[in-house]
Amino acid sequence: MADINFKDPVGGPAVATRPSAARQAGPDEPRWDIIELLFFAYRDFVGDADHVLETFGFGRAHHRVVHFVCRYPGLTVADLLDVLRITKQSLSRVLKQLLDEGYIVQKAGDSDRRQRLLFATAKGEALVEKLARLQTDRIAHALRDLGPGGGEAVGKFLRAMIDRDDPDKVLQTILQGDASVKDIAT
Repeated sequence: MADINFKDPVGGPAVATRPSAARQAGPDEPRWDIIELLFFAYRDFVGDADHVLETFGFGRAHHRVVHFVCRYPGLTVADLLDVLRITKQSLSRVLKQLLDEGYIVQKAGDSDRRQRLLFATAKGEALVEKLARLQTDRIAHALRDLGPGGGEAVGKFLRAMIDRDDPDKVLQTILQGDASVKDIAT
C-alpha cells in the first residue's frame, strides 16, 4: 500500500502515515477497512468492463442498461428507471444511443400499447456476455482462495448489504433467487 501524506494539523511538515488494515473498528466506529475495500473492489470490478466500453464510446450507464435489458427481457422503461435510479433524462440519452446503434430494441406492450418493453439484440447480448466474462474472471480469481462455501458467504454478505424494503421488481426477483422474468414484465 502506498504511503499517504497528511499535513500536520499544527502546520508542521507532512507526516507519512500508513493506516493499519489490521485495526478492528469498535462497535460505534466506521468500518474504514471494509468501506475502502468495497471502494477499490468496485473500481477494479467495473474498470475491466470500462476499458471495453470505451472502444464503443460507451460508459457505465450504457453497461448497466444493456446488462439489465439483456438479463430481464421485456423490462419496461419504468422498471429500468427503478433499477438504475437515474433520471429519465439520463436514461433517455443512454437508451437512445443503444437503440440507434442496435444493441437494444423497444416494443409496445401487448396489453398497454403505451408501455415500452426493452429487449437486447444479438449484438447487445454479445456485448453483455463479453463484459460478464471479464467480471466473472475477476470474481473467480477472488473466490479461488476462499475455499468451499466462499462464494455462498460472499453472496450472503452482499445480499445483507441490500435494502430489503426496496420495491424494485428486478431486485426482488434476484433476492428471491428466481432469475425468471415472467413476474417482472407483468
